[in-house]
Parts: sequence; C-alpha cells; structure tokens
Amino acid sequence: MNKKYYFIAIGGVGMSGLAKYLLENGCEVSGSDIVDSKYIDKLRKLGATVYIGQKAENVPEDATVVASTAIRETNPEMQRARELGLTVYHRSDILAEISRWGKFFLGFSGTHGKTTTSGLCSYVLEKAGLKPSYVVGGIIPELGVNAHCQDGKFFAAELDESDGTIVKYAPNICVVNNLEADHLDFYKDGLKSILDTFETFISKIPEDSIVLANNDNLATKSLNSHKTITFGLSDDADYCARNIRYSSDCTSFDIYYKNTFLTDLTIILRGKHNVYNALSVVATLHQAGVDIKLVKPHFATFSGMGRRFQKVAEFDGITVYDDYAHHPTEVKATLSSAEGMTGKHVIAVFQPHRYSRLKNLWNEFLGAFSNVDKIVVTDVYAASEDEIEGINSENFTRELSAHTSIPCEYIKGSISDVAKELYPKLKENDVIIGLGAGTITNLSKELLALKDEVVEVAR
Repeated sequence: MNKKYYFIAIGGVGMSGLAKYLLENGCEVSGSDIVDSKYIDKLRKLGATVYIGQKAENVPEDATVVASTAIRETNPEMQRARELGLTVYHRSDILAEISRWGKFFLGFSGTHGKTTTSGLCSYVLEKAGLKPSYVVGGIIPELGVNAHCQDGKFFAAELDESDGTIVKYAPNICVVNNLEADHLDFYKDGLKSILDTFETFISKIPEDSIVLANNDNLATKSLNSHKTITFGLSDDADYCARNIRYSSDCTSFDIYYKNTFLTDLTIILRGKHNVYNALSVVATLHQAGVDIKLVKPHFATFSGMGRRFQKVAEFDGITVYDDYAHHPTEVKATLSSAEGMTGKHVIAVFQPHRYSRLKNLWNEFLGAFSNVDKIVVTDVYAASEDEIEGINSENFTRELSAHTSIPCEYIKGSISDVAKELYPKLKENDVIIGLGAGTITNLSKELLALKDEVVEVAR
C-alpha cells in the first residue's frame, strides 16, 4: 500500500485509531476535521498534519484518501480526491489491510459489546506483557489510547457491521457477541439482512478460523457453521459462566469449558452484559493458546471503555456517568448498571441518535427505560441525517410518559441548554447517566462549567 494517507474526518475515535496505527508504522499521515479534539492532539504529537475545516486545497496530490461511510460525495475534499484521480479507501479497507500484516487476528463483532470486548482483550494482553497490537472503537482508560502497534503475536480489532463492510475481514478468531435489528437505514430487511451479511462473512473467513458465538442470543445461535464454538450462561454452551456472584464493587463467576472447570474470574464491571463480555474474551484467549493464568488478574483491574458507563464527573455529592448507548438493548443494559444504587436519585438523560433509528426502534425505545427515577429526553442527534416528519424527541417524550410511570421531561436545544435547565434542580445524591452516541458526551463538561460559574459569582 501507499505510505502517504489523507483522512477526511480524521478526528473520530475510529478514524484516529487507524491514523495512529499508520503513523506508528512510519507512514505519512494528514487529514482534516470540522473541529479540534483530543484525538487530533495526539495525532499531531505523532507527526500528523491536521487541518480544521474541510477544503479542497487540503488534499495532497499524491496520497491515498481514507473516508468513512458518513462522508458524502458532495464533500469538497472528496470531490477534490475524485478530480485528482486519487485512490479512495473506505476506513474498513485500511483496517482489513492492517489486519493482514502478519499478526494472529482477533476480531470482535456484534450489535453490542464489540468495543468493550476488543478493548478488554487488548488491555489484558497488554498488562500481561504480551505486547499486542490493536485498533478499537474507544479509548482504553488505563492505557489512554484506542490503537497501538507493537511486536507481539496478536492483533485485536473491533469489526463494525453497521454498513456491511465486515465481510472484508478474515480473522483467525472472531467473536459474535449478539445480533439484533439495528442500522436499519442500511439493512432494509432488518435482522434477516444482518444475518445474511454475517453468513457471508463467516463463509469467507479461512477454514481453520474459529467463530465464537453467543449461545444465549437467538440470532447468533442460528449462525450454523462447523467453525462455531459457543459461549453463554446456559449449560449447553461450550464456554459457560456459572456461579455468578454480584456484589457492590465486583462480579465473580466460574468458567467451564466443555463442562470442565477452566478458571474463576473477577471483574469490576457492572451488569450481566459484562459477564458475557468477559466470558467471550476468556474464550477467545483460550482458543488462541494464551495461558489464562497470565491474563486472569488483569480482568479485575479493567474499569471499562471510555463512554461505557464511565464516571466522568463528581461535584457537590452529584455523580455523572457517560455512556454510548444508542440502541434500546444498550440503554437497558446500561441502566441495569444503576441497580443497587441505594439512596441515590438516578436521572437518565437520553439523546436519540439518528432520526432513522428512533423511527425504526420507536416501540423498543419506549420499553428500554427502568431502574431510574427520572428520564430527560434531548433533541435528536441527527448524525448528518435529514429530519423525518413526526419523528422527534417531543413526540417521543409524550408517548414515553404515557408508557411508563417514571417522570419524563423533554428539554429542547443544545446540550449546553440541557445542562442549564438541569443544573439548578440537582441535589446531593443525584446520579446522572448520559445516554447516546452524539454530543450528550459533553453534558458533564457543561455541568462542571455551570458549577464553576456559580463558584466565581459566590466569590
């Protein structure tokens, strides 16, 4: 491949990870984005040239251009790349190429959990001194990175199914955490289309590859292949978690492989979904030939991925969590983590992500909220989509109020406006959980800014 790359929208967590990996391999990397970010700062420190603002003149005449599905042909930099006759790769093409660079490839896929499982796998391999390489879809807090190239045997990566590009990859071991109807703007026949894509993906990977499928998820269980090994909580799974014990600060369980005890495990992540996540990673590493004794202690020090029930602020007895949940199942799983918060007043602040997702999963979202004392709904984060008539947060909140006994409130405007509405009403022992893949991640920053303003006035 070329050694010179230009990334359109380089600042996202996925694109910046790929750019970082290429920089660490001696490639020349440049790119642009609409706003500056912490990801861009890190790339600049590694030698990347990054422009703020997308203009045709930014594009070099001799680079390979990298773009994601979100970049339209009307983008001025895309138009310039076409005029110059440059090769334009989808980001999945770059990840697929990287995955062929001689490592043992561990891929993590599925509707939910792929960021956590790929990050957890990378983390425990790193802490065990096995020097893995990885590209994952979030920041690993204890490591402070989303990608790294090293000289160890393994390469771990998150494999995105949202646009069908998963069929480009050929992992040695692939986890399919679960499959549900999502990304229905692309998968027009819903779950059937998703299953067809995964069947194609599995049929194309090497014969000696292994697929680790969730035995407790009906869709993944239906992926029939001689390559499939199962994991789950049911006794008929090849890898089974048993004797699960939940406590206030950790979760412990035993893992059996083909009904023979393999190991006990302790994690500090909350919720049943994280039992599945940890179990799938143990199964992956066991199948890859890693000594489980080497990695086992490090499961208990992994605090989760950035934006996965991540504690982002504490002030005046108030705690703020940030979570990427933007699908009904993810919302349910995240809010299950609030169980056991006795003496707390829990407020879920939900920013719907994409009009199409809210429309297609409207009824599922109505049933997704529990374990909280109040629900706040913000305006939809469009993610470049056009509005859909009647599909908006005000109508959704009205219907949600009729569907649940939990008090619901719609707050219009930016996340800054939401924070200004929320802040004066907050009290000690309030817990705020921000939910969504968009600008809701800025809620804690906006609340802290309001607190600082109050302190300045008080002086």
